Amino acid sequence: MQLTRRHRLADWVMLLSLTLMWGTSFLLTKIAVGGFPPDLVVAGRLVLATVLLVPTAWLLATRPVAGRRLWVFYVLIAVFGNVVPFSLIAWGQTFIASGLAGILMAIMPLATLGLAHFLVPGEHLTRYRAAGFVLGFAGVVVLLGPDAFADLADGQGHLLPMLAVLGGAISYAVSSILARLRPASDALFSAASTISLASLMMVPVVVLTGDVTGDAAVQVAPGTPHLIAVALLGVFATAIATIVYFKLVKSAGPSFVSQLNYLIPLWAVGVGMLFLGEEPEPNHLYALGLILCGILVAQLERRGTAPARNPAPRRSG
Repeated sequence: MQLTRRHRLADWVMLLSLTLMWGTSFLLTKIAVGGFPPDLVVAGRLVLATVLLVPTAWLLATRPVAGRRLWVFYVLIAVFGNVVPFSLIAWGQTFIASGLAGILMAIMPLATLGLAHFLVPGEHLTRYRAAGFVLGFAGVVVLLGPDAFADLADGQGHLLPMLAVLGGAISYAVSSILARLRPASDALFSAASTISLASLMMVPVVVLTGDVTGDAAVQVAPGTPHLIAVALLGVFATAIATIVYFKLVKSAGPSFVSQLNYLIPLWAVGVGMLFLGEEPEPNHLYALGLILCGILVAQLERRGTAPARNPAPRRSG
């Protein structure tokens, strides 16, 4: 039924909009961390998103009955869906290219399948999912390269930044599982609540690190491009993208939205090459192919069954 369903033009517009917003977030993060410390970039985008989402949720969202269990999930999602991945990715991108970060993030849906096997009832690893997971892992090995650990021993290379971005992808996978297990609540209210909590968590971080006072060293003095990048991250990649995402899932279903897993890494590589002059190495492209093939293989069993329960990405940058 999922395969024969005809989707509206509006669904495709929202899908492409999410590809643009989340795929470009790696480019924007790369620009932003060139003028601001990573923690300040994260705090800035979260505060801006909170300013937009909270009034919107106040006017439009259905407020759930307050419950301790629901707010525990909100706190955990704020940590694993915002604070940890945003911080790891921003720090990692101070050292690696935006396109490489986008490729590393492509592992998220496969990590979600692996975690769901242990945490979500009924979501067991099948032969297709296991094969897809192995292909994705092989892609990560190819991406890191054979000399990665040797370079780390010599104090060179980008192994730690790459592992940081990979850790961000795994953190997103944890957040995706938490979002599926949380008590039922309005999507917009949940988005506004989790991002607001994440903003509150980041404020003391930037105060304690001295980033908010400008004490931390950065590559160059912050300028207009860096400010614009942070603003675009907060407004589009965080606030508006979240609203569009939940609307698209409701309108077209998670199987349709799962196409983002293929589109976002490709777009991230493309805009990095176009605007920053990045040149992916051959092993980066080989790794991307392996990871995308892994995602495809993991979804093969769903194409012959109904209903489909493809894990759509909760967020990608």
